[in-house]
Amino acid sequence: MRLPLLLSLIPSLAAATALAQPRPDSTGMSCRQAAGLVQARGALVLGTGRHTYDRFVRDRSFCEITEVAEPGFSPTLDNPDCFVGYTCREPGGRLLWDNY
Repeated sequence: MRLPLLLSLIPSLAAATALAQPRPDSTGMSCRQAAGLVQARGALVLGTGRHTYDRFVRDRSFCEITEVAEPGFSPTLDNPDCFVGYTCREPGGRLLWDNY
């Protein structure tokens, strides 16, 4: 009776450990390392401080269709304002479908 219960818990435990992976922190990297990580992965959530983070992307193809890519900067060990990639943001102003 216990074996089927234990076997049924294995997938949920594996999923929980996958979700608990720490995110990379730009403040512990050089500017080149942080930018290289964004370039290599395409898109990732990068820690930017003790309690702050942001999502950085390699290019606009990693943004939603309604978003634009804006230059993204993050503090690193060697540069307090390092360009690491882009951030996706909704554009300002009205959208074509706002009138419907």
